Amino acid sequence: MSDGSPLRHDGVTIACSVCGKSFPSSGRRTYCSDACRASAYRRRRDVGIIPPAAVSRSQPRREITVYVCDSCGERSLGEQRCSECHTFMTRVGIGGYCPSCEEPIAVIDLLEEEVPQARK
Repeated sequence: MSDGSPLRHDGVTIACSVCGKSFPSSGRRTYCSDACRASAYRRRRDVGIIPPAAVSRSQPRREITVYVCDSCGERSLGEQRCSECHTFMTRVGIGGYCPSCEEPIAVIDLLEEEVPQARK
């Protein structure tokens, strides 16, 4: 079944363990760039820490963002203007509807701590 070509080219190129991109083999190097090396270090260092809530760039964020009115305290999911006060509301963070009470709730409310925003 073999056509004579090698299954792997570790002597020529190897795959980065972070991004999967192939790069030329050089010494004991296991990452394609310093950015991937730093990313791997941060992953090892942050084991056990809750990862930040991240949303893909292709998905609109407004639809899944919870807002709160500074005047009356009403919350809304995806709507930036308060239906009671007709003023713009403040963003709380990424969230959705609570399954038990059907009220908008943000991830930060569930974790009770600050969630770092993903890099853009």
